[in-house]
Amino acid sequence: MLIRPYGDALDDGAVQLSFTLPVGDGAKAREAARLYVLALGFTRCEVVHAQALDSGFTFFVAYGRSAVAIDYDRVAVDASADAEFMSFDEVNAYVARELGRKLVVVGACTGFDAHTVGIDAIMNMKGYNHHYGLERYPWFEAHNLGAQVPNERLIAYALEVGADALLVSQIVTQRDTHVANLTQLIELLEAEGLRERFVVVVGGPRVSHKLAVELGFDAGFSRGTYAEHVATYVARTLVERKKSR
Repeated sequence: MLIRPYGDALDDGAVQLSFTLPVGDGAKAREAARLYVLALGFTRCEVVHAQALDSGFTFFVAYGRSAVAIDYDRVAVDASADAEFMSFDEVNAYVARELGRKLVVVGACTGFDAHTVGIDAIMNMKGYNHHYGLERYPWFEAHNLGAQVPNERLIAYALEVGADALLVSQIVTQRDTHVANLTQLIELLEAEGLRERFVVVVGGPRVSHKLAVELGFDAGFSRGTYAEHVATYVARTLVERKKSR
């Protein structure tokens, strides 16, 4: 089944674009924005908004039309670590039954990233959007180290408390900062012979399960993730490893 973007009428190919050009606002800048959209391959373009950000930068919103279509039946999706997950009560009962002890988790926003919103949504007792965080889970021992935590500190603390899993949050992604930081964490674990010691999970708005696995993590979680998704994955992974030993 071929599909195209929808605007005013089905299959009209209408697309909204927003971008910034390094020029001051004005008639010439708006025409440059229109020509840029056409150069991308759109057949029509209307610049509907322009806002000066500074003396030499302007933000634009434009509408374009495209005849490009994709075959929806041939779309393949990134494998997800949270395709099937347990509820708050189910995952706690599962840990109690299968492990018989509290599952110890250490989480942090590592590197120079100062954003705690992601790790707090998963770890803090109040959680996010009516989904409790891991601190409220009776069969989890959750340690939230906050933001700007060096990878070395995360590992040392995890060893200190006997952690089963490391949860890393990454928000800042400019110039692939998150990739370099996440790669360093895995390299440190491998250098110290600790990679298999922990279940290592990363989350963030620009993180996919595919990227996480490529970098050496066990799983990756992106937008729409709640504590029960992470808890389910970590618990099931630990139980599987326990049974395979």
